[in-house]
Amino acid sequence: MPTPRFIRSLIAGIAATALVAGCSGGGDDGKEGNGAELADRLAAAQQHITDAEALTISLSTESLPDGVTGLSNAKGRGYQGETADDAAFEGDVDVVSGGSTIKAEVIAVNGTVWAKTNLAPTFLSIDPQTLHAPDPASLLGAKGDGLPVILVKTESLKEGKRTRDGKLVLTSITGTLPGDVVHQYLPSADANGSFSVTYRLTDDDVLHDARITGPIYPGSPDVTYDVKLTANDDTTAIEPPTKPGR
Repeated sequence: MPTPRFIRSLIAGIAATALVAGCSGGGDDGKEGNGAELADRLAAAQQHITDAEALTISLSTESLPDGVTGLSNAKGRGYQGETADDAAFEGDVDVVSGGSTIKAEVIAVNGTVWAKTNLAPTFLSIDPQTLHAPDPASLLGAKGDGLPVILVKTESLKEGKRTRDGKLVLTSITGTLPGDVVHQYLPSADANGSFSVTYRLTDDDVLHDARITGPIYPGSPDVTYDVKLTANDDTTAIEPPTKPGR
């Protein structure tokens, strides 16, 4: 039976993974273009996210390397604050560990993180710093100071293929993120590695979806996550759990 410490460690790491992936995207064939123009478009996409009061986050991977404990699916909502302390997050995640899937609810608010899994009937508080993982709400951070900054730190930009999603025509922008940039937000990422990214933007420079591929889990092959990070109108307060575990 997994111990509470194991569950705490597991959820702290995957909640951070969910949010850092939620702002990035992965490799695609591209062509050389006007790098300054592409950078401006990514800056505009970042601004759209920063201006939003509330955000919806979803991500998934088709597979994880054998033996890796990691995130397979996640969906949640959060909001950025005027200060980092005002940021909050709540969502549901699926984690693969030892060939089994563990489902968990995660809440991060007021500087505290809680998690409840299908292995534990109550929310358990987590101290992410002792686990070398950030508070997932702090990853959203204050407006202009959270993970959307990653979009403007992408290097070697190229314009990729134009694709459709229903009536939407989307432009792909590919590039790379230095490992130390990703490691700043996700300590498990290889700080000396390189991450390939792809963003798909609407004609209004709104981020439609994204993909990130790289050495997220130490000592394992690269992993690819598909991500959506969108603005929404749900500013309902995210509250601490009413009966957290002791």
